[in-house]
Formats: sequence, structure tokens, C-alpha cells
Amino acid sequence: MKNQSDFIFKGLHIVAWIIFVGLCIEAGALLVNFIYSIFKPEIVGHLYEKLDLSQMYAVNKWVYFGMYSFILTISFLKAYLFYIVIKLLLKLDLAQPFNTFVSEQIAQLSYYALSIGLVSYIARQVARGLNNEFDVAPLEKFWADSQAFILMAAVIYVISVIFARGVELQEENDLTV
Repeated sequence: MKNQSDFIFKGLHIVAWIIFVGLCIEAGALLVNFIYSIFKPEIVGHLYEKLDLSQMYAVNKWVYFGMYSFILTISFLKAYLFYIVIKLLLKLDLAQPFNTFVSEQIAQLSYYALSIGLVSYIARQVARGLNNEFDVAPLEKFWADSQAFILMAAVIYVISVIFARGVELQEENDLTV
């Protein structure tokens, strides 16, 4: 049974790395899009996701910078969330999982998931307010899962509280032995 759980754990580690690399590529590509859209707006249609917000840039640069800031913030937060997952998986000892590092990392996961959810929700509400003036439909995919991240943050927070209590019990048990 131990070999099977080790195999699954290593598989999850590989999947986490793949997702992390993909999110880093996406964040980098969006950053390049943003820079190119400022200096060479005519080639934006050929870049990643073909995220052409040139109409928004032409009408109101502040709205453009604000919406792109939401996109970049969400993208970088997602990549950092999986960086924390990878750090957690690298240091997690399945023989003794209840330690302070693991508890802190799980708590950080909940905080970053909540941050992603809240920023996504705020961005969605701002985009809805701009819907009358601009075509914000291409932006919807960047914050479509805001409620899922908020719910995930709540679940992960409960797990972090359980782990924190497990760390206390394990330290207490170590002192009595």
C-alpha cells in the first residue's frame, strides 16, 4: 500500500509541476502581450490569446491599465499558488506530515486562493460595470472561476486549522514520550 501512495504522491507532484510551468508561461505571455500592446498595438492580434483590447486603450487608457492589471495579478497569483504547492510537496514527509512548515504552507495556500477569488470577483464586477462601454467578453475567462477559488480557500483553511491542531498534538505527544 505504501508503494501505491508513494506512486500517487509522485504523480501529483509531476502534475503540480506541469500546471506550475503552464501558469508561468501564461503569466509571461500575458505580460509580453501587455508590453507589446503599449508599444506596438498593431501586432496584438497575433500574440497569445489574441487579447486585443486596443479599443479600450484608445478610448480610456486608465480603464485599459486597470483591466490588464487585474488579468496580470490573477495570472501571477495562480502561478504563485502552485509554487507554494510545489514547495509543500517537496518538503512533505508522508511518514510525519504534521509539522509547522506543512501547516504554514497549507495556510498560505488558503490565503492565496482567497486572494485569487476576491481579485477575480472584483474584476468581474468592474468588467460588468464597463460592459455598456466596452466589449469585455474576451476578459471573462480570466475571472470566471472566482467563486470556486473562494470556496477552495475556505476548504483549504479548514484543512490548515486541522493541520495546525495536529502539529500541536504531535508536539505535545513528543514531549510526553
